[in-house]
Amino acid sequence: MADNHADDILLLQEFRTPATKEKAFTGIIKKYQEKLYWHVRRIVIHHEDANDVLQNVFIKVWNGLDNFREDSQLYTWLYRVATNESLTYIEQQKRKSSVSIDNEGSIANQLRADKDFDAGKIEWKLQMAIQQLPDKQRVVFNLRYYDEMPYEEMSRVLDTSEGALKASYHHAVKKIEDFILNH
Repeated sequence: MADNHADDILLLQEFRTPATKEKAFTGIIKKYQEKLYWHVRRIVIHHEDANDVLQNVFIKVWNGLDNFREDSQLYTWLYRVATNESLTYIEQQKRKSSVSIDNEGSIANQLRADKDFDAGKIEWKLQMAIQQLPDKQRVVFNLRYYDEMPYEEMSRVLDTSEGALKASYHHAVKKIEDFILNH
């Protein structure tokens, strides 16, 4: 992890140097694009939507990186930007579709419409269960379960206390277990 952090410090220095700014930004994209894509995809579900959100994330990163104070590690800041953009996208979609605040039904229908959907497979049940969670619990679950992010790091990404995150994850796991056992 120390080497990773040192690489990020070098990329940030290069980004702040006009002659190497674009090269450094390309390096940041290459290093984090896949991880951020999957983080966003687990929140917004569809590949096309994830690509759109990720493009917005990198535009915000390009515009905001000069002001990055390095109070946290670069990947923490990138995850925060990606999480906020994903949640903003979901809220925009809810407003556009004029559905009730309980949007999980339409997300579940979108999952069922996937050509590979098989309700008998545990991975589909898991995805259906995750989509039943409130947005914030879903993000916490995804960061912990898929990205294996420590609570301390999650706390910086989501600007929430570790205790609240642990409680949120615990509740999410219980809801997922109940869903899987009863559906």
